[in-house]
Amino acid sequence: MRLTETADIWWKNAVVYCLDVETFFDTNGDGCGDLRGVGQRIDHLADLGVTCLWLMPFYPSPDRDDGYDITDFYGVDPRLGTHGDLVELITLAGDRGIRVIADLVVNHTSNAHPWFQSARASRQSPYRGWYVWRDEPPADQHEGIVFPDQETSLWQYDDEAGQYYLHRFYKYQPDLDIANAEVREEIQRVMGFWLQLGLSGFRVDAVPFLLDTTGAEDAGNLPDPHDYLRDLRAFLDRRHGQAMLLGEVNLPYPDVRRFFGDEDGDELTMCFDFIGMQRMYLSLARNDPAELVKSLRQRPATTEESQWGTFVRNHDELTLDKLSDDERQEVFDAFGPEKEMQLYGRGLRRRLPPMLGNDQARLKMVYSLLFSLPGTPVLFYGEEIGMGENLAIEGRGAVRSPMQWTTGPNGGFSTADPEHLTAPVTEGEFGPEHVNVAAQRRDPDSLLNWIKLLVRRYRECPELSWGECTILEHNAPAVMAHRSEYEDGAIVTAHNFGAEATEVTLGVAGSGVGLRAVDLLRDGSTELAENGSLTLQLEPYASRWLRIVGPGDRYLI
Repeated sequence: MRLTETADIWWKNAVVYCLDVETFFDTNGDGCGDLRGVGQRIDHLADLGVTCLWLMPFYPSPDRDDGYDITDFYGVDPRLGTHGDLVELITLAGDRGIRVIADLVVNHTSNAHPWFQSARASRQSPYRGWYVWRDEPPADQHEGIVFPDQETSLWQYDDEAGQYYLHRFYKYQPDLDIANAEVREEIQRVMGFWLQLGLSGFRVDAVPFLLDTTGAEDAGNLPDPHDYLRDLRAFLDRRHGQAMLLGEVNLPYPDVRRFFGDEDGDELTMCFDFIGMQRMYLSLARNDPAELVKSLRQRPATTEESQWGTFVRNHDELTLDKLSDDERQEVFDAFGPEKEMQLYGRGLRRRLPPMLGNDQARLKMVYSLLFSLPGTPVLFYGEEIGMGENLAIEGRGAVRSPMQWTTGPNGGFSTADPEHLTAPVTEGEFGPEHVNVAAQRRDPDSLLNWIKLLVRRYRECPELSWGECTILEHNAPAVMAHRSEYEDGAIVTAHNFGAEATEVTLGVAGSGVGLRAVDLLRDGSTELAENGSLTLQLEPYASRWLRIVGPGDRYLI
């Protein structure tokens, strides 16, 4: 494959890394991470092989929801730095081949936002129509609550306004009215501002809620909300031809497919594969890949320039809402049996290593799976070293504890007194004395070095992200195997979900004459049988990536 075939569509085989600026690295000793800190640690990301940095919200905020309650869409939280610091970070990242995207959180604002303060003060305010108001809440006000342990209604009465306002999330996050043309235009201005400062796109928060106009007046006569998403994409393409929109769309596959747009892919550039993630955890709980295989077979194809985002976990709770009650309970029993490990009855507030008992072989298998599945892998900070959660932190914050750099005080995150940290450092088996970047850089068998290898091989194998994926049939129930083909290349991967060694025979070619399978994650190669089959001996939780090559192939292997 020629580089020019993929350079403009960089997200198809990117490596995305999400971090919370507050908890990554503190340079001024105030206990809060900052943009300069991310810049000082940018070489860690470059060494890992990251090509796209996703910044969680860095905008001014009361910080009641980790920055997702925003008071100024054009600002930078002074605790985190300045616009100049952000531009410097974007420049440092660009020098290392890393693009930067940021959260676009425009479904709602903070109730402290000047727009809302003006809107609630007077019905004649120019911002009154930017929010959704009613004299009385509708009959279905208790349906579809996102945080059932915190809220009892989607509508909140405001004494100053004399009306109820809609809030899909917390009551301190009033929804913007996407049906209002002025709101839609303002969102474009916000996007244009940050693109001008150097961002390469956005992770769009809560897309289905953003497009939901059911609470608006005369909603039945409004145009299709997807038309607005197409307008946003068109605006993005005009302003920055190589920018992307990565959407948070946790819906069944047929519904998610709509958010990519028509055959031209004219809406979201990428969507997270929430269904595949949830089925993967069910497969891990059962030591059987069947559920993950089923999800891959059901997953709709995207357009040529669109892509699925694959992930092991993200910054929120590990949602299991698309599993049945019995299936969800299976995952809870296996990976989060205690109530404090669960959230809202639908997900887990845990990281993967504690869930797997810190079994390094199994951990490495899961990340091998992540990088070999069709799609673009997305990492959450700390995954590369196997950080654990801190259940002492409330709610979803359990997985947002400070990054662990060294064995020093506060894990090298900050020189502040521990009580002044923005979040407490994890303690115990997964504390920084046992899990940190510095030690793993020096350990050739560490998870960090394993993920570096996976990133390198993933980037060398465009078949995995660009190619056609075929699930390979065989008679080893604990093994998932698939073949990815693109142009003249073919990669075969096999993953053993079981705790027992097993043998598997795979049909990987029509004829094996003159062909061999070259291991990409270890030394060695195997001649294919004449009938094109390949027999592998797989250790417990083994991972194998193999390139099928002929006598004249010139791959760097």
